[in-house]
Amino acid sequence: MLKRLAVPALLVLLASPVLPAQDIIEQVLVKVNGDIVTKTEFEARQVSVLRQRPELAQANENSAELRKAVAELTPNLILDAVDELLLIQRGREMGMALGDQQFSQIVENIKKQNNLEDDAKFQAALQQEGMTMADLRRNLEKQMFVSQVQQRDVIDKISVTEDEAKAFYEQHRNEFTSPAEITLREILIEVPVGERGINAAQDDEAKAEAEAVRQRALAGEPFARLAAEASDASSKANGGLIGPISREELAPALQTEIDAMKVGEITEPLRTQRGYQILQLEARSQTKTRSFEEARSDISQRVGDEKLRSERLKYLERLRGQATITWRNDELKKAYEQALADRRKALEG
Repeated sequence: MLKRLAVPALLVLLASPVLPAQDIIEQVLVKVNGDIVTKTEFEARQVSVLRQRPELAQANENSAELRKAVAELTPNLILDAVDELLLIQRGREMGMALGDQQFSQIVENIKKQNNLEDDAKFQAALQQEGMTMADLRRNLEKQMFVSQVQQRDVIDKISVTEDEAKAFYEQHRNEFTSPAEITLREILIEVPVGERGINAAQDDEAKAEAEAVRQRALAGEPFARLAAEASDASSKANGGLIGPISREELAPALQTEIDAMKVGEITEPLRTQRGYQILQLEARSQTKTRSFEEARSDISQRVGDEKLRSERLKYLERLRGQATITWRNDELKKAYEQALADRRKALEG
């Protein structure tokens, strides 16, 4: 199903001590309150992230690019692995469990979403991913613990006060402001450019043609139809339509000219690099700032999201402070401490 990376040997990652086979069945990287993260589990996390980097699909284990990618992702991955164990343990303390009926319903949903309603196809898909039904259940249960613990202990305890919402609005008022926009239609009469440059007679002809088209528009012929008929611009396919665009996208001189026009009015032929352009002002909208009441829902969402990020990290810090974490791999311990220091610095900032 998912493309495999041809880099299994590299995923030993950081120099791990080689232990005699008779002393160990599975290499333990870290213990968190008695639960463990094994080398195999951590490699699976690495592979999952590396699969999302298509530029590494053909990399071999000696690739400098691959080694750099692994070194960059490892600190946050090992921090996430420890955080996940802390949340799973909290879920067990709260008496959470994935019941048989709930698991069956989730499996049925997975089958439908992936067009694998035939049991044989579903089992084959699991096998292709190197999983058994028991593996799937354990993974789903872990996901449920992580999600529900955060919901109960963090998300459900977050609220946004009126003062917080108003303070955010005042500090970010510009983000709730829509700039003035205009919609134009154009007709371009192109001036040919030869080996010796522009021929004056051809320039005059193009200008005269542009003026003739303009007069037809002023006489009442639909501008969009004239654009489709006479324009040399690619916009002729949709009646010469340009925009909506921000007023600031126009050259200053053109801004001044457009500002003086009313909707429906047409410019004189304007000389551009390609030829003579005629513009019609199709529509204009003024700068508008949404009121606090109009933006209330968005404000609450954004303030809530900011508080959630902060409170989630504080919550994990509390769990970590109560935990016993024992490392069996010094390089991974350094990577973990690096990611943890970066997170704490961001939290303080």
